[in-house]
Amino acid sequence: MKLYEYMGKDLFSQFEIPVPVGRVARTAEEVAKITEEIGSVVIKSQILSGKRGKAGGIKFTDNQLEAKNFAESLLGKELLGMQVHELLVEEKLTIDKEYYLAITVDGEMRCPVVLASLYGGMDIEEVPEENMVKFPIDYRVGMLPFVAGEITRRMGLGGSEAKQVRDILMNLYKMFVEIDAELLEINPLVVSGDQVIAADSKVTIDDEALYRHPGLPYVDEKSISERKAHDLGLAYVELDGDIGVMANGAGITMATLDTIQHYGGRAANFLDAGGGAGEEATAQAIALILERNPKAILINIFGGITRCDDVANALVSVKKKQNIPVPVVIRLVGTNQEEGWRILKEAGIDTFDTMHEAAEKVVLSAAMGE
Repeated sequence: MKLYEYMGKDLFSQFEIPVPVGRVARTAEEVAKITEEIGSVVIKSQILSGKRGKAGGIKFTDNQLEAKNFAESLLGKELLGMQVHELLVEEKLTIDKEYYLAITVDGEMRCPVVLASLYGGMDIEEVPEENMVKFPIDYRVGMLPFVAGEITRRMGLGGSEAKQVRDILMNLYKMFVEIDAELLEINPLVVSGDQVIAADSKVTIDDEALYRHPGLPYVDEKSISERKAHDLGLAYVELDGDIGVMANGAGITMATLDTIQHYGGRAANFLDAGGGAGEEATAQAIALILERNPKAILINIFGGITRCDDVANALVSVKKKQNIPVPVVIRLVGTNQEEGWRILKEAGIDTFDTMHEAAEKVVLSAAMGE
């Protein structure tokens, strides 16, 4: 379970990790009041997504009216596919340096791992490996002071900064263990004057351990489209690509995503339509995919119990009734596949019998639509 930034910072404070002065607000009037109290502030939309700044979800201001207008433009509205119900209003920090600090679980090493870098403020994937400290922690021993000291030494820190980061590391690991976290991330960890402060928070807690923490807040991580899919009984997850995907089974859907990536594309969603081959189920699935505004759609069906001719009839019917403004690539094999191909061919729909051919075609179609 992922927590909102303000929830993560509340926990940071409980574990004596310094955070900016600020409060969460749920109305525009509250935002204006907090801005008046603090002065120069940053207002952050509270959604479970990165890239908020680029999407217009973060604003710096020292003007109450400007703060109120910004809040009114966001609260109750949709941002990156998620509704904004809360805003975090914090003091604007003077940023001298930005570091990166995180603790997560390494599946291969089967232990917690500290990730630390002098290059914060950017996506972790963009930091060159040689600029990242990766330090495994023996869970039987924990984060000892000399271990925290070794990490700051490898980072290249000294003096007061090194001491403060060591203290933060000790407290961060304590929090990691006590709340059964899967990930604790501070990006950026800011040097502001003579203080080191957690300017952001990313906290993910093991779902299987939530029963042990009744005092923690519960967060529904589903986007608007994911809630619709859940209500329809579809397994659906939004991704950050531009190729819509529909398949019938979790395994084949995952394989489809991987094959699209192999050919240089990126999936916009994971959608396992299960065994539903009917017109209504197909129409609902395609409508969900279109909400992501994909540049192309790949439908990958292996007909076992689900007959290919039933799938084909449903797709043709949906195509006639529903406007699908992007190219649709279909891979259809299995029971009654020849009849399914005939139905699709008569409707002017090209069909492929291998996933690789279909994935290559859909990636090309998406690129041509740019």
